[in-house]
Amino acid sequence: MKKRVVIIGAGHGGVQAASTLREDGFEGEIVLISDESDAPYQKPPLSKGYLQGKQTAQAILFRSANYYNDNEIDLQLGVRVNHIYTQENQIELSDGSKLDYDYLIVATGACNRKLLFHGKIAEKIYYLRNFTDAKVIEEKINPARHIVIIGGGFIGLELAALAIEKEKKVTVIETEDRLMKRVLPEALSKVFYDTHKAHGVEMLLGVSVVDVIDGKTIKLNDGKTLETDLVLAGIGVIVETELTENSDISFDDGIVVNGFQQSNIPNVYAIGDCANHYNPFAKKSLRLESVQNAVDQAKVAASHIMGKPIEYNTVPWFWTNQYHLKLQMAGISFGFEEAIIRQSPKPDRFSVYYFRKEKLIAVDSLNRPADHLNARKLLAAGISPTKQQVEDFDFKLNSLLID
Repeated sequence: MKKRVVIIGAGHGGVQAASTLREDGFEGEIVLISDESDAPYQKPPLSKGYLQGKQTAQAILFRSANYYNDNEIDLQLGVRVNHIYTQENQIELSDGSKLDYDYLIVATGACNRKLLFHGKIAEKIYYLRNFTDAKVIEEKINPARHIVIIGGGFIGLELAALAIEKEKKVTVIETEDRLMKRVLPEALSKVFYDTHKAHGVEMLLGVSVVDVIDGKTIKLNDGKTLETDLVLAGIGVIVETELTENSDISFDDGIVVNGFQQSNIPNVYAIGDCANHYNPFAKKSLRLESVQNAVDQAKVAASHIMGKPIEYNTVPWFWTNQYHLKLQMAGISFGFEEAIIRQSPKPDRFSVYYFRKEKLIAVDSLNRPADHLNARKLLAAGISPTKQQVEDFDFKLNSLLID
């Protein structure tokens, strides 16, 4: 009797898992479930291309319309999973029906953290997480004259750059004293700050929002008030716990998995943003909110189901595009002891190399794609340049790699 793999979530991880299973010769049933009504699509282009008008809805689809039928992948759109019954190997769908599985892959990602005021979720504030959000924001941005963005992280700043390109007045509010403080050193924060300021973005740093009234009036903790046409927010994400709350799947800021992406229930896997895994590069357990991480973990889970176990061991990487700035990040810089800047002759083209105990652990590259690719190879090979080699721009770091 043929086995059935059910995949909950049709984002990068879910689609990759289904594709890898078929490419590796899985002959059983594959059911791919999405609570969205749109065909599976890539999410990063929502803020990096679609809302800019540079990519169409068709262009950001993962696969053609025929792909799922041609590969016998049962794609179920607009369907939500209400419950997982691990002892019965069943899931309950939003219409009340139940579906059996032999293997279950949870790829539900994460959802936007919402702004709360006076114990209630604030209304008329818009967030970007999916295609429906993008279409709403697209509709709201066009007539707006002044847009306030709460949150100076990647998404908030990408939206700020987008709004500036559409010739809007833009204000960014960030509670920290500099942009992207959680993930970037001061040198990189400054470049992004200066660039946004040069493009006309008003930056309010070190202040927080205490209330938003009717999506128009913003009250700050310093007593000031802003009037705006549109409020957008990007204040991070949280993992949805609904599916695992009433199950025996181990959860701790994500579904806890081993190196093969297995949960404590052997035939239940988790991948992507919702998976709490031990990361060999961070040397601790964490969740990674990264497209590439979701794709890599999908391949690991699919391979394990196929009886070809490979442990997750891929260098994490991330990126953001804002104006002419392209930041690419390789590795995990948490816990670094020293950061060395490798400066090119051009001020907005440099890389930051992070060391812990004389060992290279991460590299952030600004407009230096070759540095980024080389960094990923060095980190994967466990090769560390010396700090002197990093500081010497004429030294070829790729010479350290063994052919």
